Amino acid sequence: MKSLFYRISLNLLFVILGCTLFFPTASATGNEIIKEEIITAIEKKYAGKSFEANFTQISRLAALDIVEKASGKASFSHPGKMKWEYMEPEHHEIITNGKMLWIFRPEENQVMQGNASHFFKSGAGGSFLSDISLIRKNYTVSIKEITADYVEINLVTKTKKADISSIVIRISQKNSEIERVVTYNPYNDTTLFEFSGIQFKKIDPDVFEFKVPQGTNIIKMD
Repeated sequence: MKSLFYRISLNLLFVILGCTLFFPTASATGNEIIKEEIITAIEKKYAGKSFEANFTQISRLAALDIVEKASGKASFSHPGKMKWEYMEPEHHEIITNGKMLWIFRPEENQVMQGNASHFFKSGAGGSFLSDISLIRKNYTVSIKEITADYVEINLVTKTKKADISSIVIRISQKNSEIERVVTYNPYNDTTLFEFSGIQFKKIDPDVFEFKVPQGTNIIKMD
């Protein structure tokens, strides 16, 4: 069985007080206002920007109760450009320039390549991190949890998809940075990403291109 990390299922205000059963409409309205503030805050933080971060990943295959861990460095640039460089437990890279997708496995002397839109439709696979507008466009958003340190929002896809059903995003109350992303698919498989050392910076566009090394086996993906 291939590692879970090769699957592109890459695979994110205190609690409202005073909400009583006597004021359901007011409560709902307050919730909508806070939700809009949260979405606006992360859009302001991420829209049109490039950033890098270290990440740790925990993937769980529910049916077989298999859990795998990995870590590495990720880079993102608007719109739709990403590079996930896995360093542990083994080196491989997932790169997209927004049009093409490459999955490079140097230890196997192999690169898989295909059309990025087939794998990252509507923000799946973490691609909303490279185009934050996809949250508002493709997901129904609700507030999951609010604490003094963070807020969590739940994203449910507006259209049914085989690869992703919902995403939970944890956002720092301190600086509006996305600290954690958990994706769920219809089979209850989960992929958790935690980000640290986030740096907003200009990134060379060549980072999101891939030149196939001579002699590397190329596998086309549909």
